[in-house]
Amino acid sequence: MPFVASDISPRIGARIEADKATLTSGAKAAEIRELLELRGVLVFPQIDFTDEEQLVFSKTLGDIVSLGEKGIYKVTLDSKVTPTAEYLRGTVLWHIDGFSDDLPARGSILSARKISAIGGQTEFSNTYAAYDDLPEARKRELEHVRVVHTMAASQRDVFANAPAEMRERWASYPPKVHPLVWTHQSGRKSLVLGSSADWIEGMDEAEGRALLAELQQWTTQPKFVYRHEWTVGDTVIWDNCGTMHRVEPYPDDSGRMMHRTTLAGEEPIAGAAVGA
Repeated sequence: MPFVASDISPRIGARIEADKATLTSGAKAAEIRELLELRGVLVFPQIDFTDEEQLVFSKTLGDIVSLGEKGIYKVTLDSKVTPTAEYLRGTVLWHIDGFSDDLPARGSILSARKISAIGGQTEFSNTYAAYDDLPEARKRELEHVRVVHTMAASQRDVFANAPAEMRERWASYPPKVHPLVWTHQSGRKSLVLGSSADWIEGMDEAEGRALLAELQQWTTQPKFVYRHEWTVGDTVIWDNCGTMHRVEPYPDDSGRMMHRTTLAGEEPIAGAAVGA
């Protein structure tokens, strides 16, 4: 089968038709990485990877973070299968993965093993495109803004009545300060937002949160968003450095199961030099 990529929408997403042998050989790895940065999200419909094939394919694209069993992290709300299932409830909010890491994950590869009859769709927002479309005056205003990201911010809207023990656990994660505008090694720029963005350094708390909410609304306009309706066997890759994502809520007992591999981070979140 030939390797065919087609845009899903003007600002985000590409659908790729290819066979397993082509993908696992690594022959198209450089092209896939280029497309990933360009389009933000790549969809491989019903490719039906086994765990072993997903791992082989993932390793053609970069180093793999050792999460879960043999590099496969099972995304489910069943805490008997995944001990961090409680944390996953926060993924219904827009976010980037690894906001507290020095090198946030380059990307993730997610394969559908079982889907929910209700909800469970995954949405992605292109934060490169959202930055590019800002007015030039707005870009200048945001160039040196720095945002404090916290675990509490990423969870409290989901657990409004969280017990003290849970809040203490959130507080055990140190805050992480990132530039609002990520200046990538490629020279491109993207916005660093999501549920973990708590307040803005040097700005009144209410004013800062209003600005973050405004930019979040801008970045998640339909023109920047791709919503994936899962079919069992689908594999989707997203660029964690240039997109945000979230999952539509689904029932705890739905049995929804996704298998994820994670590409290791390759560059820190960096801003423009002061005075630049």
